[in-house]
Amino acid sequence: MMPDRHRESLSVLSEIRSQSPDVRLGQHLDVFGFMDEVHVNCGLATIEDDELQAVMYCHRSELLDRAHKPSLLNRRRQQVSTYLSPAAQNQPTSRQLR
Repeated sequence: MMPDRHRESLSVLSEIRSQSPDVRLGQHLDVFGFMDEVHVNCGLATIEDDELQAVMYCHRSELLDRAHKPSLLNRRRQQVSTYLSPAAQNQPTSRQLR
């Protein structure tokens, strides 16, 4: 029998998949792993179920925000750039170097 928290996690994953149908499942898992390391300070192999669920809720919320406010990402980029030093703002990012 599957615990309720697992059912809920699969339900949230289904919602996330429907919000971004072009993203592969592995890419979603990669995002969860990255968010785990940033927010919970551990990887997917050692994260507790409730912590992973919290990360999934957070990601779902971000996707819903993007769907309703397309310019939100641009505003966040601008906010981040205000905290960078002038020298750092002129440095090419790893994406620009490729």
